[in-house]
Amino acid sequence: MKPGRTLAGLAVAAVLTMSSLTACSTADAVVTDNTFVIAIESEADVLDPQVAGGWVTWRINQQIFEPLVTEDLRTPSSEAPVPALEPGLAESWDVSPDGLTYTFHIRQGVQFHDGTPLDAAAVEYNFRRMWDKEAPQYSAKAAGQTNFIWLNTESIETTDEFTLVVKQKTPFSPFLRMLAQGGNGSTAIMSPTAIETYGADIADHPVGTGPFVFDERIRGERISLKRNDNYWGTEPSIQGVVFRPLPDASARVAALRSGDVDMIAVPSPDSVDNLVDEGYQLSEGTPPHVWYLSFNMQDPNMAIKEVRQAINLAINREGMATDLLRGTVNPAYGVQAPANGAYVERTDAYTRDIDRAKELLASVGLQDGFTTTLMTSVDGSGQIIPTQMAEYLQQNLAEIGITMNIDTQEWISYLGTWAQGMKPGTGMAQMSWGMTTPYWLYIVTSSKLQAPNGVNVGYYSSPELDAVMDNAIQATDEDVANDYWRQANDIVTEDAALAPVVNDKAPYVLAPYVSGFVSASEEWYDLKEVRLEQ
Repeated sequence: MKPGRTLAGLAVAAVLTMSSLTACSTADAVVTDNTFVIAIESEADVLDPQVAGGWVTWRINQQIFEPLVTEDLRTPSSEAPVPALEPGLAESWDVSPDGLTYTFHIRQGVQFHDGTPLDAAAVEYNFRRMWDKEAPQYSAKAAGQTNFIWLNTESIETTDEFTLVVKQKTPFSPFLRMLAQGGNGSTAIMSPTAIETYGADIADHPVGTGPFVFDERIRGERISLKRNDNYWGTEPSIQGVVFRPLPDASARVAALRSGDVDMIAVPSPDSVDNLVDEGYQLSEGTPPHVWYLSFNMQDPNMAIKEVRQAINLAINREGMATDLLRGTVNPAYGVQAPANGAYVERTDAYTRDIDRAKELLASVGLQDGFTTTLMTSVDGSGQIIPTQMAEYLQQNLAEIGITMNIDTQEWISYLGTWAQGMKPGTGMAQMSWGMTTPYWLYIVTSSKLQAPNGVNVGYYSSPELDAVMDNAIQATDEDVANDYWRQANDIVTEDAALAPVVNDKAPYVLAPYVSGFVSASEEWYDLKEVRLEQ
């Protein structure tokens, strides 16, 4: 039983508006506390949205902070495979016909949690923190995490109290969608007053405009938020949210069963059916997620295309999805996740074929195999159960003569190591990522974004790919852009530059008395409509 709650012998109907929800069959909890407690899969990064990395952290930060442009998180994945863009702190925007000038009309009457009014100058202050090296508030960490958003920006200017103009050097078609993204840095707007007041300690005093206000953080134990009673939009139904990091999946399941938490992320795959049978609720969707491997192109073996192709053909994606992960994921048959408009499915390149894999290795004189190392985390956002998944891959590759050692780190430490790029001796690095814009492919494969100045951690370079992606980025027509992105997907597939493995369904399991949680086609969620039924 959760402290502060009582159980009564009553049946409580669980009616939730979520994608692919399995409703409870029985329920006997009557909630007397109105704080929503979530068990998350790892410790969070810093509560500075422009600096923080990882979806785990953005799911927290985006309750506190808001960007100019956001996405519809109220519509389930089943109804909207790609979430629609919506006004956030910009109530509207205009884009010039040539695609170079973005004029944002900032929402009026909004205040930050510390009482500072939101205006165009506050937004410009934040943008310059990420973009303008000459600005006194400039943060190299914020710039590093968001650099792929500002690569093409020429100028940022406040033209009146509530109007901000951003000009691009050349057309940059992903710009609006990128403003709505989170995970590897975000353009969410922070209080300039708080930044000036707390300086380097701002992450310990996060102040945004969002529906929840920061209350307390005890590292390794909890992050607590309270409802923002002065929120400009629809106020949340719940009084607060508590995020509890529990890296062990069995501990998360136990916490749900005991009533200590109301929802868990990343349940252990073998627990899901039992939890549903016990009356808990399953919510899952189709977020823009791909669990994938990058190859180290500076490694003598991984630099050989046939080796990379052989590894792709040796991976048993169906087996991992069905046997190890018990249907909580889908096999990945494309380098991008399905939740964007340029998805290309390539079962020919990613369906298991051991005989062909062996032939490819033999064709380059590696019929006796070789030894390599895969680096991965032990937990983290979108990582599912990375150690067991790596061990599964280890068995797959052993079948074609490749001995794969596994190098693991805790999630936040791993993010830092991964972002520096692979070192000699490491052949592959694992990550879970993806976006609702196909521009994600540029971020992870462009020769201009090789680590450590970008997150092309395997140092992949293809002039042909770069040219096609540049065409996609500069196309002012979305259909034309998506055609170029599909060409880019095929180039990456043919060159075996990445090894997509699975697409997560992002399962959450909720107590029977929770309603209003929606699994949209995104890796984060809106908690304003969540209710704990009395």
